[in-house]
Amino acid sequence: MPPNTTASSGQKPGKSGRKKGRKARLVLIVLVLALFGGVAYGGYWGVSTVRASFPQTKGSLTLDGLSGPVDVKRDGNGIPQIYASSDEDLFMAQGYVQAQDRFYEMDVRRHMTSGRLSEMFGSSQVKNDEFLRTMGWDRVAKEEYDTKLSPSTKKYLQAYAKGVNAYLRGKDGKDISLEYAALGFTNDYKPQEWTPVDSVAWLKAMAWDLRGNMQEEIDRSLMTSRLGPKQIADLYPEYPYSRNKTITQEGQYDSVTGSYVQGGSTTSGSGTQSTSGTGLAGNATAPNGLQSQLSKLYNVLDNVPTAVGVNGNGIGSNSWVVAGKYTITNKPLLANDPHLSASLPSVWYQMGLHCTSVSSKCQYDVSGYTFAGMPGVVIGHNQDIAWGMTNSGVDVTDLYLEKITGEGYEYDGKVLPFTTRKETIKVAGGANKTIVVRETKDGMPLLSDRDDELVKVGKKATVDSGAPDRGDGYAIALRWTALDPGNSMDAVFQLDKASNWSEFRKAAASFDVPSQNLIYADTNDNIGYQLPGKIPTRSKGDDGSLPSPGWDSKYTWTGYIKQSELPYEYNPKRGYIVTANQAVVDKDKYPYTLTTDWGYGTRSQRITDLIEAKIKGGGKISTDDMRQMQLDDSSEIAKLIVPKLLKIDVADKNVREAQKLLEGWDYTQDADSAAAAYFNATWRNILKLAFGNKLPKELRVKGQCLNVAPVDTTGPADENQTVRECGQREADQAQPDGGDRWFEVVRKIIDDQNNDWWKAPKTRLDDAAGNRDQLFARAMKDARWELTAKLGKDMDTWSWGRLHRLFLKNQTMGTDGPGVLQYMLNRGPWKLSGGEATVNATGWNAAGGYGVVWVPSMRMVVNLDDFDKSKWINLSGASGHAYSAHYTDQTDKWAKGELLPWSFSDKAVDKSTSDTLVLKP
Repeated sequence: MPPNTTASSGQKPGKSGRKKGRKARLVLIVLVLALFGGVAYGGYWGVSTVRASFPQTKGSLTLDGLSGPVDVKRDGNGIPQIYASSDEDLFMAQGYVQAQDRFYEMDVRRHMTSGRLSEMFGSSQVKNDEFLRTMGWDRVAKEEYDTKLSPSTKKYLQAYAKGVNAYLRGKDGKDISLEYAALGFTNDYKPQEWTPVDSVAWLKAMAWDLRGNMQEEIDRSLMTSRLGPKQIADLYPEYPYSRNKTITQEGQYDSVTGSYVQGGSTTSGSGTQSTSGTGLAGNATAPNGLQSQLSKLYNVLDNVPTAVGVNGNGIGSNSWVVAGKYTITNKPLLANDPHLSASLPSVWYQMGLHCTSVSSKCQYDVSGYTFAGMPGVVIGHNQDIAWGMTNSGVDVTDLYLEKITGEGYEYDGKVLPFTTRKETIKVAGGANKTIVVRETKDGMPLLSDRDDELVKVGKKATVDSGAPDRGDGYAIALRWTALDPGNSMDAVFQLDKASNWSEFRKAAASFDVPSQNLIYADTNDNIGYQLPGKIPTRSKGDDGSLPSPGWDSKYTWTGYIKQSELPYEYNPKRGYIVTANQAVVDKDKYPYTLTTDWGYGTRSQRITDLIEAKIKGGGKISTDDMRQMQLDDSSEIAKLIVPKLLKIDVADKNVREAQKLLEGWDYTQDADSAAAAYFNATWRNILKLAFGNKLPKELRVKGQCLNVAPVDTTGPADENQTVRECGQREADQAQPDGGDRWFEVVRKIIDDQNNDWWKAPKTRLDDAAGNRDQLFARAMKDARWELTAKLGKDMDTWSWGRLHRLFLKNQTMGTDGPGVLQYMLNRGPWKLSGGEATVNATGWNAAGGYGVVWVPSMRMVVNLDDFDKSKWINLSGASGHAYSAHYTDQTDKWAKGELLPWSFSDKAVDKSTSDTLVLKP
């Protein structure tokens, strides 16, 4: 989640904001000198400032507003378990405790969601604030709070805010965190009171990062500048339904009842969705000029701070549940590990919320993972059920090309007025800036208003003859379910107290955005799956895969899929359910197009294979078996490619020496494996030669320049007929990223030796590649010398972990502060096993390099037979204070694949408690 603004993102909030200004940097340097200087006062000030913000965890404190005493019991890792006698006291205490550990993170997050980063960090964040104000997350959150949320949810949000503000009362910035102390040298910013809307708005940031296929929609349109329709189709192959199983397998849509049912029934498909539409009035290609426009849009989107992921790219997760008949406990086991951006502190905050006696006055006994700044528990278990989440990837966003005429926009031959509002952005150390936000009748904001270049390009954009005349140009608007008020916050509290399958499904019905795969298990040995969410339906001929013409009403959304029509599964005969971002349901069993951009099922099928191997071998699955499955780092693409690589006759003895590393390799990507290092380098170079160098500059890595043919890059490059083009995308967002979509692309053509994609032009050092083996040989050679440069000539010193490293960065001054301050706030590196599209998904972007981009942000295994035998781990630690013992105290264990005991019962919690703080009324 500038500075980057949330605790979870690995990205800076704005590429334009990477430099704070010379004066600010000098002041921060002075601060660092004060912290580390030899003068006695400077040394004392540094120590006292660092310690001033550490929370009190023992003894007692008085909190005005409590109705009774509350116990806060922290274990040896600083993880709190809260005990109260009323719901309001429970959530008030949660707000207080989270503020103790993480208020700076919470404060930065709410400034991001409300478009007020400039108030904290100055002019470098104005562009980000303009975009975020245009989206209007906080306005939607306020409308949700005012009109949609239940009275009980509002009561809990108010109690949580009261607890946060009780913590803030009487404190200066330096008493809250070290970052505020540093910020105080450049800004007179003072933290303001927390509001319930601040908590609700966080769900919008979460939804933004889990928004579905918006990046693919942009990328496909950008590709049309250099690739034809068939080539683009090659790069977006159909989901392999016959090979990689869908999430639901025993249900289908019943056209008679108009609902999704488990078991028999035939499907005639009465929905309005199409699976073959293209958008843009049915064209297979984007309008001329739209490519540049979309590229500018992508840059704007890429600048927006991420909340929990990598700006919508590469986000995945694993979860699975196994019924008691296949476990050693005879009760279900449930595992979950969401894959999100690496951050410091971790986006997740572990805690337990316990009523001393569950009753109508106090209804909760729940433990798990939540977000600092939001009450309740998002993923975890209570005394009856457990649940996990993975991103469903369903398509809940569409881009629209709008024809601007005068002060309005064209729609079905008429000119309609925009809805407008003014937004004033306050800038620390500078003048305020006012912007005008324009929205269509459907509440779609014009994203292109936030970039002058978009306006210029829009004036030159051309479309087919069926579109309106160009006139003053075209703009780009966004339709997104999260911009409509909903009640997802209600769902959090409903999940936390659900006691059975029917109550779980009722809670899921409120979880409108973001749409997540929800898995379920209960103590009565039931398991289940539910796809929730507000998922749009579209007109026939429009599948949402490309931008649509906003001037034609037939491309507006026609409604939303009913809850009764959404796929689910309950106690399937096979005895387990796996969700890992694969297709939810077979396309032949469902009439609606949920998305055209599923994950391709590499991880989900590997998990399925591991479970079935255990079952078919007659074994019973244990908690540790589930943990070991989470750590599986087998490379599925290596199993496909390595046998081909080993058959190639390599002349160069140095390359042949590297090739021999692959002989006998078991395809596991251990951190100490030289073979894994060499294979991944070869895979990266295969992708670059076969695909990357043929993509338009808008998708390639910024600063990487090529001589490319003006029309077709697949033939030999003639120096007199090429142009110099440099990539424009950030390294961890570029293509080909090497994920399982690219696995599927290569799988489709692997046996076609002479496929055009295997052709690569001649260079100064290499002959042209005319077939697969020639390209593979060149990739092995390039990989050999790339690793020689990175790791040394002696292959005995090579290892995957030396390339594949994780750095945890404090997401504000840890990314933009001076070096010494970054040293104070950041941690790492860790050499990691795993890789892209493996179950142990330590993701890296093959276009940009080998560094870890996203990770299993937490891991948990819930034992429904005995909750005290459940296990969990967080990426970092409970604390956001840089010199707290709990800043990164879980990271070493996380990197090794270890899990911590997860106490739940009163007896287990008491046994594991190190510190107890009593909050008194």
